Amino acid sequence: MAQHAAEVECADCPIRHRAVCAKCEPDELDRLEQIKYYRHYDQGQTIAWAGDEMGFVASVVRGVATLSHTLADGRTQMVGLLLPSDFIGRPGRTTSPYDVTAVSDVTLCCFRRKPFEDLLVSTPHVAERLLIMSLDELDAAREWMLILGRKTAREKLASLLTIIARREASIGLIRPKGPIVIDLPLTREAMADYLGLTLETVSRQISALKGEGIIQLDGKRRILVPDIGRLVDETGDDMDGGIVA
Repeated sequence: MAQHAAEVECADCPIRHRAVCAKCEPDELDRLEQIKYYRHYDQGQTIAWAGDEMGFVASVVRGVATLSHTLADGRTQMVGLLLPSDFIGRPGRTTSPYDVTAVSDVTLCCFRRKPFEDLLVSTPHVAERLLIMSLDELDAAREWMLILGRKTAREKLASLLTIIARREASIGLIRPKGPIVIDLPLTREAMADYLGLTLETVSRQISALKGEGIIQLDGKRRILVPDIGRLVDETGDDMDGGIVA
């Protein structure tokens, strides 16, 4: 069961300038404050099952969650990651289309659905930001189709690490210059599932990147990137597009 998390002041919120409230004026923030509350989910806990009615929408404040879909024969495919500042739920849609699972400890800033839908009508900055985030999510989905469909195993892994590094840099969790430390939110098994690779292939590619000095390992989940430019070069992209390059 989800736990109610401690209140976070908007001014101190780590996702304040990327979340759905990024463009809000003080009076608009006050209105959001009236309908928000926090929930905490432990690693491995289900946030929502596909088809469940959701009485709230939310922004991920801390942690990482996965979106997955289960086929009729029981096979499960991970179809997306929810990183800090990402939005869960859709106004006007009462049920979740995917299973949403916390893969690390997750804190959500939740808004009661009906009041949030009413607020969108009278608060243009929130509606505008939500539209931009939805379009960004569409772009990310198209980019991921390219990663899964056309890239090599090495390029897939480098792309995933770069995506996580960019997001952490954009919300100030890592320094934009110098070595980057990534606390990887996924196990190697989950990375293999998400990338459409085998566990052995993921492990082999991690070892190869480590052997060439592109990444360094500190335990099972922590990765040090001495030079983000070298990692970006391994993604197969023509441009880094990144805040961390």
